[in-house]
Amino acid sequence: MILLIKNANIFSPQPLGIQSILIVNQKIVQISPNIHLGTLPEDAITTIDLQGLTLTSGFIDQHIHLMGAGGKNGFSSMTQELNTQDLFNVGTTTAVGLLGTDGSTKSIRSLYAKVMSMREQGLNTFMHTGYYGIDPVHVTDSIQDDLVFIEPILGCKIAISDIRSSYPTDLELLRILRAVRTGGLIAKKKGIMHVHLGALPTMMDPLFRLHRDYGFPVEHISPTHVGRTAELFEQALQFAQLGGSIDITTGASKFTDPYKCAIQAFESGIDFSLVTFSTDGNAGLDKKDENGNIIGTKPADIGANLKEVQALINAGFPSEHAIKTVTTNPAKNLGLKTKGQINVGFDADFCIFDDQWSLISSISNGIINKPLS
Repeated sequence: MILLIKNANIFSPQPLGIQSILIVNQKIVQISPNIHLGTLPEDAITTIDLQGLTLTSGFIDQHIHLMGAGGKNGFSSMTQELNTQDLFNVGTTTAVGLLGTDGSTKSIRSLYAKVMSMREQGLNTFMHTGYYGIDPVHVTDSIQDDLVFIEPILGCKIAISDIRSSYPTDLELLRILRAVRTGGLIAKKKGIMHVHLGALPTMMDPLFRLHRDYGFPVEHISPTHVGRTAELFEQALQFAQLGGSIDITTGASKFTDPYKCAIQAFESGIDFSLVTFSTDGNAGLDKKDENGNIIGTKPADIGANLKEVQALINAGFPSEHAIKTVTTNPAKNLGLKTKGQINVGFDADFCIFDDQWSLISSISNGIINKPLS
């Protein structure tokens, strides 16, 4: 498969100006103002001329409930499985699925099946093993074996500082970290412990102890929902000062607009490559009436990453930094070495925008997911 994208205003994420891109077998092989195809027959090439439209790398959502979230208000409050095209429509070309509170009605093996099903439909999908609890919910017999033998598995999820967590001890967290790091070394993956943060006063204290008292490298610790409260976000900025990645949830668990958290992080002087967005998309949120009474459940917005990136840009934040939160930065956190950039050798995953940063279409693995008008 050969795809030629002409006259694209490229953000790689750094701006490259108007360029053309040649894609062969789902990989970028050339970026140049003028690409000469030589003797290749025209019927072997698909060509699209963007006529100056903006092209970025495809968005990475590193925390999303692909097969639905467990119900916290009874069985009827469970959310439904996601549709691949719905993710393409909001610019997501890579997604990391996971379980939430529910390791009973939701199976890690069913999640694996969903991940592989969505891959067959063109979405780049990965997953984490585990769930909120410390008790084993894995595909194989252990976290380490999951990382070694199950290619889509990038790490393990656990919850802390939440009344729904299993209140893991430092030693239990260290054993998870050892498993993901060792499994990652064997399988040539980064290996991360993806940490759900709740609203209890302990906040991120256990994670600081893992690094301070036991010397565990922070790059293997991946906390999410850091924008849940103002106090938690201040602590997250301290974690980033140590070199740890921090994930701002855009679709739920927020004390203020997520884009404002990103601006605060940028202005604090931390390394902005450590700041990521994820939606928590399809998580079950309480639907309330005008009096605050719970009347049902609604899914967290799978398009929230796109909205917050657009809000950042509309607030005057540099475009190349705004899109890092959903491209290069999560790719770095997850250890995905061929995603998150528009560069030779990288995967052919893109988002196409107009000059107002409205999404027109996305391309995943070199396949256009929505016709250009």
